[in-house]
Amino acid sequence: MSDPYGDRGNKDLSIGNPKGMGSEIPQRGGTSFAAPGGPFLIGDGMTAGYGQGPDILHDCTIAVDKGEIAVIVGPNGAGKSTGMKAVFGMLDMRKGHVRLDGEDITDLSPQDRVAKGMGFVPQTSNIFTSMTVEENLEMGAFIRTDDFSDTMAQVYDLFPILKDKRSQPAGELSGGQRQQVAVGRALMTQPKVLMLDEPTAGVSPIVMDELFDRIIEVARTGIPILMVEQNARQALEIADKGYVLVQGANAYTGTGKELLADPEVRKSFLGG
Repeated sequence: MSDPYGDRGNKDLSIGNPKGMGSEIPQRGGTSFAAPGGPFLIGDGMTAGYGQGPDILHDCTIAVDKGEIAVIVGPNGAGKSTGMKAVFGMLDMRKGHVRLDGEDITDLSPQDRVAKGMGFVPQTSNIFTSMTVEENLEMGAFIRTDDFSDTMAQVYDLFPILKDKRSQPAGELSGGQRQQVAVGRALMTQPKVLMLDEPTAGVSPIVMDELFDRIIEVARTGIPILMVEQNARQALEIADKGYVLVQGANAYTGTGKELLADPEVRKSFLGG
């Protein structure tokens, strides 16, 4: 099987953890049960909204398999981040299921999902600004009871700038460097899957390209990545699978290349 990322990144698979995270047992928000078959991670037929408000997602399905980068794109207000939050358990689903690695985790709280193997990086407020870079990474290992020094070394290998600035307060870093801290902290949990909510929001085109390179390097370690992204064209160029959402529902689904070549997708969402 050919390598979809060529020579980019590294081949160290140990930063991920196919068996899930450390040994902490958090407060339970629900139970999980075996649900074999299907994609590695899937939010299947999700209908959801916030509180008692109206539905924002309408029978929406998003998924990612091992070895893939899956990207969720669409216009503003399409429900992209809401879909990500539903998969992570941050709002109650009215219909649908979430399954991870052959297990139905629909009723689990977000903290339980982290313990099951989800790494989630929100769009904003995703670092501790008063802490140093290294302290931020150490916070990412909060559920682990083993020696995480090897994982930290791997994060520094993926993001060399963080090693250079490891003693600097994270709040003093540039926007792109802060995002690397946020992703690095999520990787410290040794996730089975990494979820990124608009990782390039608010950064310059040059920094955006650098962040996409870093995301490819993370994927190259073997961790599947599910990503919401406003920069649709650039995201689809690196995507194995793409989902275009419109008004909380699936409008188009295909490989990144298929969606880039689709005339309707190009006309409506990619500027022609």
